[in-house]
Amino acid sequence: MSGHSKWATTKHKKAAIDAKRAKSWAKLIKNIEVAARMGGPDESGNPTLFDAVLKAKKTSVPKDNIERAIKRGAGIGGEAVEYTTIMYEAYAAGGVAVLIECLTDNKNRAAAEVRTIVSRNGGNMADPGSVSFNFERKGVIVVPGEGTTEDDVMMAALEAGAQEIEAVPDGFEVVTEASDMVAVRTALVEAGIEYDSADAEFVANLKVPADAETARKVFRLIDALEDSDDVQNVFSNVDISDEVQAELAEDDE
Repeated sequence: MSGHSKWATTKHKKAAIDAKRAKSWAKLIKNIEVAARMGGPDESGNPTLFDAVLKAKKTSVPKDNIERAIKRGAGIGGEAVEYTTIMYEAYAAGGVAVLIECLTDNKNRAAAEVRTIVSRNGGNMADPGSVSFNFERKGVIVVPGEGTTEDDVMMAALEAGAQEIEAVPDGFEVVTEASDMVAVRTALVEAGIEYDSADAEFVANLKVPADAETARKVFRLIDALEDSDDVQNVFSNVDISDEVQAELAEDDE
């Protein structure tokens, strides 16, 4: 699950991640194609493409797949690809708001599939604007914790314009204004701090606390949405306490 949540880095076991690898690769390839189409095939002059390629490499997407995606996106060699971004809004169990970002070549198919998934997993579609008003577009940079302290990250990131640094399992999340993300991740690199990913995400201003049973229902809906080929990202305002997170972790044992 995307969307600035501590649970995002801990909710899946390795086996589940491996099972979704092919689907994950397809979504990463889409990101590369769109970035190359919008800003050109030169990574040095296209920071969005640079980060999309970096994320794909860290997820072990083969180099040939990445290079072909760049060419398709840029229209090199006769190939061309065109996707439309569509946002859908919904409510999950407990009144948790869900923002669903689709990247699709078939709007009718995407709309029908999203509505079916939401309905079958205990959610309700929401009117446009009723959910999105609570979210802001932010830059979210994930920094691995090994060999790096929070003070190191704060010193480099805050001076470059970061708004918030939060400790998460296995590292830190650095939140920025979307327009400041490239400057902040550049400052981190210049300070010798590696990052795992830098993405523009929708971050909720108001979170909704959830008990374990509600959280299970919310994540069941999010997992089903993320299994859709047309769904690129899912963001929510669910707030999981450490106690609830510990209880959910027992489900996987």
